[in-house]
Amino acid sequence: MEEETPKPRTWAEMEGTLRQIQTTAAAGQFAAAIMHEINNPLEAISNLVYLLGIEAKNPEMVQEYSRQISEQLATVIQIARGTLSFYRSPDTMEAIDMAALADAAVRVHQPKLSAKRVGLVQEIPANATVMGHAGEILQVLSNLLSNSIDALPLNGKLTIRVRKYRKEIHLTIADNGHGIPAAIREHIFDPFFTTKKDQGTGLGLAISKGIIERHRGSIRVRSSIRLGETGTSFRISLPSHDDPKVNHGWLDQVAS
Repeated sequence: MEEETPKPRTWAEMEGTLRQIQTTAAAGQFAAAIMHEINNPLEAISNLVYLLGIEAKNPEMVQEYSRQISEQLATVIQIARGTLSFYRSPDTMEAIDMAALADAAVRVHQPKLSAKRVGLVQEIPANATVMGHAGEILQVLSNLLSNSIDALPLNGKLTIRVRKYRKEIHLTIADNGHGIPAAIREHIFDPFFTTKKDQGTGLGLAISKGIIERHRGSIRVRSSIRLGETGTSFRISLPSHDDPKVNHGWLDQVAS
């Protein structure tokens, strides 16, 4: 019998596979950043345990070192719990704290931010929540931040702003980088379109757009290349956690 010729995969099928690959890559980046943060309190605990052994016969010092060890352990537990909240089952829909998510995305790219001495401004209210997959939304924010940082000069400015508008949450990531010409801006969400040559696949923004649209949201871009006014701004709009639509079945479509 002749083997059947495999059917060409649709973009939707390829996007699903590529989204999983990029989610895994984003998770790896985030894990590396988290391990760096956890390492600091673990080193402190190790040093305190050593000092505790030296001062074992001094009740006051034993009490003080024990208190400091408890503080460091609390930090590790807090970091671990926050990390687990971002990478649960792909089928898990939950309320997402946009402030915590933005902090996590910044944490991933902190080395690049520090290397370019970027001035970071975060304007995020504490009560801004959306419903969805935290890991996927984190992937989108990480991709947008990475693009903005690449576009920034030394000592550039990066702003992450969240606003509540009616029943939506608007998250804006804006930079004062070199900007995107109109001819390129028209295609940045097209699959495989890239201006980074060997450094990019042209899939990051296309997949990000697909993720946001699956969450019943939208993503828009504004950019300027005018001298003295260069910069790019991406705005993500997602239904607020308190939007009645989240209780009428559309989240089942996101999970499917």
